[in-house]
Amino acid sequence: MTTDSRSRGAPPRTRAAKATAAAAASVAALAVGVAAAPGASAAPAAKPRIFYASPEGRDLGRCQEQHPCSLAQAQEVVRHEAAKGKGDVTVVLADGVYRIDKPLEFRVEDGGRDGHTVRWTAAPGAHPVISGGRQASGWQTYDQSAGIYVADIPVGLDTRQLYVNGKIAQRASKRLALSDVKLTATGMTLENPALAYLADVPGQNRIEFEALGDFTDRYSPVQSIEGRTVTMAQPAWDNNTWGWDTAQFALLGAPTWYLVNSLSFLDEIGEWYADPAAGKLYYKPAAGVDPDDLKVEVPQLESLVSIGGTYDEPVTNLELSGLEFTGTSWLGPSTHGYANQQNGAYLRNAVEYRPADSFTSCSRGCEQFERTRNMWFQEPAAVQVSAASDITLSRNVFTNLGSTALGIGNDANAHTTGVGLGASDVRVLANTFYEIGGHGIAVGGVRADAHHPSDPRMTNQDISLRDNTVNRVSVEYKDNSGILSTYVTRAQIVHNEVANVAYDGIDTGYGWGINDPGGSQDYVNRGYYKYNPLYTTPTTLKDNLVSGTLVHNTKARFADGGNLYNLSASPGTVVERNYLYNASGVGLYLDEGTRHTTYRHNVLDGTNPWVFTNAYGPNNTADNTLQENWLNSGGAQIPNAASRNNRLIGNVTVSGANWPDAAWDVICSAGVAPEYRTALNANLFGLYERCGQASGKVAQPLQTDGRSAATSTFTQSGSHFGISAAGADVWGGGGQRDDQYGAIYAEDAVVAGESISARVDVVNDANRFAKSGVMLRNDVTAAGVSPGYAVVAVTPRAGVLFEWDANGDGYLESEARADVDTYRPLWVKLTRTTNGVSAAYSFDGVNYRQVGTEVPLPGAAAAQDGAIFSTSHDKSRSRINVFSEVALGGPLVTG
Repeated sequence: MTTDSRSRGAPPRTRAAKATAAAAASVAALAVGVAAAPGASAAPAAKPRIFYASPEGRDLGRCQEQHPCSLAQAQEVVRHEAAKGKGDVTVVLADGVYRIDKPLEFRVEDGGRDGHTVRWTAAPGAHPVISGGRQASGWQTYDQSAGIYVADIPVGLDTRQLYVNGKIAQRASKRLALSDVKLTATGMTLENPALAYLADVPGQNRIEFEALGDFTDRYSPVQSIEGRTVTMAQPAWDNNTWGWDTAQFALLGAPTWYLVNSLSFLDEIGEWYADPAAGKLYYKPAAGVDPDDLKVEVPQLESLVSIGGTYDEPVTNLELSGLEFTGTSWLGPSTHGYANQQNGAYLRNAVEYRPADSFTSCSRGCEQFERTRNMWFQEPAAVQVSAASDITLSRNVFTNLGSTALGIGNDANAHTTGVGLGASDVRVLANTFYEIGGHGIAVGGVRADAHHPSDPRMTNQDISLRDNTVNRVSVEYKDNSGILSTYVTRAQIVHNEVANVAYDGIDTGYGWGINDPGGSQDYVNRGYYKYNPLYTTPTTLKDNLVSGTLVHNTKARFADGGNLYNLSASPGTVVERNYLYNASGVGLYLDEGTRHTTYRHNVLDGTNPWVFTNAYGPNNTADNTLQENWLNSGGAQIPNAASRNNRLIGNVTVSGANWPDAAWDVICSAGVAPEYRTALNANLFGLYERCGQASGKVAQPLQTDGRSAATSTFTQSGSHFGISAAGADVWGGGGQRDDQYGAIYAEDAVVAGESISARVDVVNDANRFAKSGVMLRNDVTAAGVSPGYAVVAVTPRAGVLFEWDANGDGYLESEARADVDTYRPLWVKLTRTTNGVSAAYSFDGVNYRQVGTEVPLPGAAAAQDGAIFSTSHDKSRSRINVFSEVALGGPLVTG
């Protein structure tokens, strides 16, 4: 490893260094080959049939390696070959971007025959991308003073997402104070005179009102604005203002309101606005950033892949592996709104029996709203699987997708085939889901045929989700959980990692016990069964397993819900050996109707309460066992436990991180297998030194210093670094004199006009003020003494902090803060200026937003040390935090 650490005329200092290095985590290369089918005789196996495709492939020929064909031509060839039923068929995709203008449809003729498999797979070492987007380029200045640029897009092309350098960019938006507007049955009245300009803005019918409650994220389009009166489009407004957790009446507390999607709101770095009528796209980059130097992708499709047949002829024996799926946008909410009811199920159409006074009489539920529960819709997914069996999706990447990434056996309304459910023997193995608008994975439906199928072939069963990484999903529809599995028999959700989600981590079940045998007295009281069946037979929800999963940085936005959550009876279901940490709110949430489940050997680190069984009303939450779990905070909220037979057996409370060996085994084995880990995974190096898989030293000329922290561990894997530092804090103001951290640094590496920056991939420390970021200091090893001291850091729950030593005494005592979502990878940067230092953060590594203002840095040397650092804000414990893309003085290069 080398760095541009040029000689500054200062003599070198001798420093002690101690580190351990990491072995690189890598995904095993996918071998392309065909295994011979076993047989009783020694007859030769069928000859492998392998065909080749590339982005430049032609619609002619036989798809040979030297003359690859297009995806469409490859599909035609494969259909012909698969029909012969003489062996496996493989399509090898060369590297590059395959831009498609309609979804790839895999029907019965695209699957394998007679037990043989059709595989679509990446060439060894290749990274083929299936994209529904197009690149935006040719940017011109639109408003120089505001820093806004404009580019041409096809007239009529609309989108709810824009992807910039691989990240979901924010639509132009405006946060509303609750006093700014008054909601009414038909829309709202503008109470704040500063909003009067809205009556004159063009494109009023493109503006949307977003309301975040306690478990819903709702969107309602505007119809028109006249004077102070905003009239909302129907039926979206009616659907969003009755039921539970409505736009005007959050379930538990005050809602949060935004206006979204107007050029007049475009005032923050990284925001954008599209005008399809004019064919224009507007974007505001950071000062000095040329948008033509950015990778800007405009999605054009709603879905990319549709795998589905019929119940008579399902798609069988199909495998997709080593591919990337990207570039979609779901436009439905732009017209019919998004009236979410729970976890992505939403009301779409006008309801003829909705009471006329529902805005007031039904803002917290009513009988007629309860009647609607069997008519809710589900989001469409970018990749869809229904009426299919023996399907494998392995080692794929799902990213930059506008709604649910992968939908398996959802209701018919969520599938382009019009045939829902019916998914069996589906294996989802070692895939990565990130930067997703909705769920990472959604399995199962919510309507009647999902829980009581009219045809047994509709049953969703034997779905395996294993070793998948689900990170930063539900970005657009924040009320979506990372993984959702509704009415499914034998779902196996094992050794996944779910992180950086606004709502729940993993949700199983649906229906509030309404559809279980005998129904629910609660919903008898609400009048539900006057209009809907009261079943006497069980649902298809049973015998599921959630095990070995790592869940963290979840429940970032909503008060209601849980990190591992279940609804309705699920006999035979076991939730075991999962590790939850940095997860807000309830750890294990057994909601209405949960019955016959077992929760055992889970580690609950910092959740509060660690368990909640919602058995307050007559809702049949009963007959559950919570046994031998470990916890270190929060009580158990289990009302009516004895009468409902909800049993707590042998659960163990510990102090801090003093877990017994059996709990450590759960902690260290949770999440995806080591061979599938990337920088997105919290345990790239192991969460704790005790779980670490790294050894050796951090490559020179970088050095390590942990003497200022109680305990420090340093690891490296290629260009990724891990730091664990059990330090009290880095803060010396208000009588506090703490300066404890672990740092990886380069001497004399930053002078005026230069900067140090890094991407903070994962902050694993638990304290809300724990800090991981970059540091400038005359001498990183001289804690509590060295001046010229400044840091900018990501915290778990206190935004991005810029702290500096304003009086030159060697302690940080001055601070500026950016209140920003830190449940994602963030770049942070310190820049030496002529007079001091400035700090900034970025979502994409290019467009930086300044934190506070430039400040003087008394006593700063001409050449300063630059470092990445961590402090856990807790001398008793720390986890390993992950950094990458470190640059100081000049590019830092690993060797």
